[in-house]
Amino acid sequence: MRSLFALVLFATLLVACGGEPKEKPFSVNAPAERVDDGKGVGEITQVTLNNPLNQEMADRGKAIYEMKCSACHKLTDQRVVGPGWAGLTEIRKPEWIMNMITNVDVMLAEDPTAQKLLEECLVRMPNQNLSIGDARDVLEFMLVLDAETE
Repeated sequence: MRSLFALVLFATLLVACGGEPKEKPFSVNAPAERVDDGKGVGEITQVTLNNPLNQEMADRGKAIYEMKCSACHKLTDQRVVGPGWAGLTEIRKPEWIMNMITNVDVMLAEDPTAQKLLEECLVRMPNQNLSIGDARDVLEFMLVLDAETE
């Protein structure tokens, strides 16, 4: 009984004499400050473009567009459900385009440009579950389209 009492007394003194907890140098819950560099939010931070453009990649990108994108996006500047694709590679960085394709939910939640597009279009872009390789092929298709209209 005496050892139990001594143990409880020791634990009480340890807690009571601990003093004020020291401030942590950072907060786990604090959002990281993000600089908008025009590349969007996601794992795509650098894209190396092909010069000349790769027609095989563009053909694969066109097939993906026809299967997963054409219902909402036109190849002109006409907005249907989503914005048209004409000239897109001239106003958005390749990284932003690929992040929007592969990381749409986070982009709509965190990227100011994507949020503005959502306000304009009023419909969330669905996650099409495209791989990074698929997104790169779609980007190549967009680049070919924009090169043809110049």
